[in-house]
Amino acid sequence: MRSYELFKQYIWLVGTISRAGKISLEEINRRWLGTELSGGIEIARTTFIRHKAAIQDIFGIEIECDTHDGFSYYIANQEVLQENSIQNWMLSTITVSNLLGDSRSVHDRILLESIPSNGDNIRLFIEAMKTSRRITVTYRKYGFTEPSEHTVEPYCIKLFQRRWYALVRHITRDSLFTLSFDRIIDIRLTEEHFKIDKDFDAQSWFSDCYGVFRNQDADLERVVIRAYGREAFYLRDLPFHHSQREIASGDDWTDFEYWLRISNDFYTPLLSRGPNIKVLQPQWLADEIRQQLLKAAGLYEDR
Repeated sequence: MRSYELFKQYIWLVGTISRAGKISLEEINRRWLGTELSGGIEIARTTFIRHKAAIQDIFGIEIECDTHDGFSYYIANQEVLQENSIQNWMLSTITVSNLLGDSRSVHDRILLESIPSNGDNIRLFIEAMKTSRRITVTYRKYGFTEPSEHTVEPYCIKLFQRRWYALVRHITRDSLFTLSFDRIIDIRLTEEHFKIDKDFDAQSWFSDCYGVFRNQDADLERVVIRAYGREAFYLRDLPFHHSQREIASGDDWTDFEYWLRISNDFYTPLLSRGPNIKVLQPQWLADEIRQQLLKAAGLYEDR
């Protein structure tokens, strides 16, 4: 069987078991026969065992059998399917890719957004992470005509709002900072090796940030935002931040609480909502957003 077809089966199995919570092989086959993937042929137990092993090897997803509950199967490490895990991203991406591949007749009616990046630079960066090698990066900042060159240690990669970012440690400044891959002109691997800080955890580093920029000089602050009308529904479906919590509501408003280190990139989602949200706390942030909105309105005064 072609690898492409096998991958489709792996994705289908993970999705089916995850949605069911626990499910027997008999029930898996009942649902399997209802798909076009099956070709009317059940998944043999030996094939299922091979698929289970391949899924763990490729995606790190452990499918276990509960012998005390009708020999039902379940995902033992469900945490790897969290929204921002690489396993979940891979599964979602491959699932959508499979759907698009099977939808050629309507391809001109499926509209996507491009993600600016240089695949070769991402490949080299990941290779440097895997081999713990320093890299020399040629980088052009916005507003600068000439690029600059830096030797850095690659710590992690993050996708945020259609852009790939790299978190690196500058060896002369001894500090972590973020680069955008679409502004990286060139990456060269050096022969110098490094040891990543044993206490570094990528998830923890970004956990109290809005996006990819961590303001290390800022304290963790409580932010309260009031959403008016239907804006509350959008925030419930797509929270600003994982710490979001609904704390109060009225006839036409809902208050949401966040805990994060406020950086300039957090202004963008607040400003983009215009009159649909209001910052209640902290006061300095409310004042800043008000000034930004007044400045924006001032651009239209002469028209």
